[in-house]
Amino acid sequence: MAERILVARIGAPHGVRGEVRLFVFTADPEAVLDYAPLTDAAGRRTFRITSLRAAKDHFVARIEGVADRTGAEALTNVDLFVPRAALPAPEDEDTFYHADLLGLAVEDEAGLVIGTVTALHDFGAGDVLEYAAALPGLKGKTLMVPFTRDAVPVVDVKAGRVVVAEAFVERKAAEPEAGEDTGG
Repeated sequence: MAERILVARIGAPHGVRGEVRLFVFTADPEAVLDYAPLTDAAGRRTFRITSLRAAKDHFVARIEGVADRTGAEALTNVDLFVPRAALPAPEDEDTFYHADLLGLAVEDEAGLVIGTVTALHDFGAGDVLEYAAALPGLKGKTLMVPFTRDAVPVVDVKAGRVVVAEAFVERKAAEPEAGEDTGG
């Protein structure tokens, strides 16, 4: 399990008084106000969010010690992390922290390891699990499956594995279509 969890990313400045756009990754965006201190990816700098308000597709935040646009610009694209211990335990067996899924073995229904979880995405139509393929002919490729109970019926964080239903398992690389340039 990850020891630190990404909870937000600072975006571009908002105005000239030190506010920033903030992209929050917590289920309850306002919970980010309760996490202190937040740290950068290296764990060297600490941050405290003092105010947060909703905007169109992000939040606008004030960060302690940032008083002007120049200070806000210096923080653009800084990821904010909290210690795993600061977060509440998942509410039920169907709730997971994305960070807990990263690195889990991906197995087919027969128990064969077919890859390793590399990411979880939300492209707007639901979560998608991405994994690095381990099967011959697919090594070096990443594959995606819907992160639904039909496609991923088993998620066992303690055992370090997820199971992909057979209907969603890709076993070989797609053949080039007729007339497709294969680089040769």
